[in-house]
Amino acid sequence: MKSIITIAAVIFFGLSANAQDAALRGRHYNLEKNLAIQGYDPVSYFEGKPQKGSRDHAVNHQGTIYYFVSAANAETFKKNPAKYEPQYGGWCAYAMGAKGEKVSVDPKTFKIVDGKLYLFYNRLFNNTLEDWNEDEAKLKNKADANWVKIFH
Repeated sequence: MKSIITIAAVIFFGLSANAQDAALRGRHYNLEKNLAIQGYDPVSYFEGKPQKGSRDHAVNHQGTIYYFVSAANAETFKKNPAKYEPQYGGWCAYAMGAKGEKVSVDPKTFKIVDGKLYLFYNRLFNNTLEDWNEDEAKLKNKADANWVKIFH
């Protein structure tokens, strides 16, 4: 009987934690109708060129929907979502570091740093990836700290 209660508690708290994660993501991630990266395939960035995914290869990860160009990319993502999800909830890495702000991105303006995906604003003659590259280490540390404040 004790083991049944323990299993039930683990399931309940596990489901509660997932629901909380989904709620936090919904409030703080850069999503449109729960869709991340404007429909771009997060795995494709690591293959060298971001590509729009398809609804046919959608994956719902903790309430966040990702589209993929193929079933193979969707499976790759499912094996290690933390590796492929964009940092800072998909908001502009530069803005997160410089001001702690959530700023939209151009999904084609990106950088892979230490195996992580960073996205940047790039409109109206303002490519924040260029600014990021000027002081990446400092901006990354500040962005990490700012994201913890926002997301938790």
